[in-house]
Amino acid sequence: MTKLDLTKFEKKMIIRNTRHTDIDHIIALQEVCFPGMDPWKREHLESHLEIFPEGQFVAEYDGEIIGSCSSLIINFDEYDDRHSWDDVTDKGYITNHNPEGYNLYGIEVMVHPDYRRMKIGHRLYEERKELVRALNLKSIIIGGRIPNYHKYANEMSPREYVNEVSLHKIYDPVLSFQLLNGFTLMRINPNYLPDDVQSNKYATLMEWNNVDYRPMSKRFYKTSYPVRICVVQYLMRQINSFDEFAHQVEYFTDVASDAGSDFAVFPEIFTTQLMSFLDERSPSLAVRKLTEYTEEYIELFTDLAVRYNINIIGGSHFVKEDDDEIYNIAYLFRRDGTIEKQYKLHITPNERKWWGISRGDEVKVFDTDCGKIAIQICYDIEFPELARIATDKGAKIIFTPFCTEDRQGYLRVRYCAQARAVENQIYTVISGTVGNLPQTENMDIQYAQSGIFAPSDFEFARDGVVGETNPNIEMVLIGDVDLEILRRQRQDGTVRQLKDRRHDIYSIKYKK
Repeated sequence: MTKLDLTKFEKKMIIRNTRHTDIDHIIALQEVCFPGMDPWKREHLESHLEIFPEGQFVAEYDGEIIGSCSSLIINFDEYDDRHSWDDVTDKGYITNHNPEGYNLYGIEVMVHPDYRRMKIGHRLYEERKELVRALNLKSIIIGGRIPNYHKYANEMSPREYVNEVSLHKIYDPVLSFQLLNGFTLMRINPNYLPDDVQSNKYATLMEWNNVDYRPMSKRFYKTSYPVRICVVQYLMRQINSFDEFAHQVEYFTDVASDAGSDFAVFPEIFTTQLMSFLDERSPSLAVRKLTEYTEEYIELFTDLAVRYNINIIGGSHFVKEDDDEIYNIAYLFRRDGTIEKQYKLHITPNERKWWGISRGDEVKVFDTDCGKIAIQICYDIEFPELARIATDKGAKIIFTPFCTEDRQGYLRVRYCAQARAVENQIYTVISGTVGNLPQTENMDIQYAQSGIFAPSDFEFARDGVVGETNPNIEMVLIGDVDLEILRRQRQDGTVRQLKDRRHDIYSIKYKK
């Protein structure tokens, strides 16, 4: 008897997280599923994958994308009862996604018409439910369309229509489906989706409760979320050994730790102080000698971060990598002993001319025990696109180690850091070097006035300045920033630069 080859009959159904390669297929799918409605733009879906990739799913059948759904996490109680789809999704970009929130908000489910009645929608909803259980969220909330309502709009109100569907007297492809999947009606919102003509712009706000939800003592509505920052304005002076450098650095780390700081921030290329004993007059050769101290530098700061229980922005240091190129790199030394690094992306003419520094090519955002942060070294803060990209990736604080030789250069860094704080509703921190190294070529004079800056609104520090040092004096600045105030102001501030962006006429595209 000939054995039957079953593989030729197989058709594989997969529910998986969305990938960047799916974007064009999802846009095409939406045009088929919702003719006459504005489809996703590519930048919408790219933003979803950048901000909350775990909440985006597709149904793949025999290699074809036949369904998809998108979602974000919010604290639903923070939104107005009559919110619209634009309100709750930041116009489709989900930049208001809150990882500390309680509710998964579903913003889209679609299934290709040719594959309906295969329980594709049910499978996507089950994937959402599993995500909610895994993340220990309270519920799933959706603003559901009622696409058959236009057929009855002259006969009954939206409330009457919804009631009839609930009693199974009328069939609605969306509402009937949601009721069967365990969702209960909360209310009906008018003007939810302006282009949803079939629903007469109405939506049913519905909720599925996670019965496995476990209240966690650490999760509560915060009245404040303070983060203490110690900014080191570091004096460049002649030293005779790496040990002398290490003693100075440890002193400032100790000061920061004694003050209960969460971060200690050192300036850009302050390790060039080591050049003062290297006995090399040529800047290009001196910088290569300096890179020989990279491992000692990293070991020193890793040890200090752990011993003093503080996150350290270790200024920046010149590093020679395997390609024999030298990079200006800022390291984040976490207090748990882990390390991250950010390359300087824009190299000044001075750095190119004297030291031959190469540029990095990635904007990174780092998770810390005080939220997400970014590091943008000196010149990089003068390019507003970088701060916007970091903000869209979730950064709440941007640290800028800098090194400038005159007041004009310093003011470029300061003014741009303050502008970035206002534009992106974030905190910015600048830490610079002062003093001089008379025997070190190209590092002879320094000018700085370090500071911590906030957006400009009522709840923040007056003039948007949390604190600043005196100019050209070695000292530290210790200041508190409040991430909860920042979150509330992004939602309800006098102005809301992030929410009010005109995505319809401009965008910043990150190519990495």
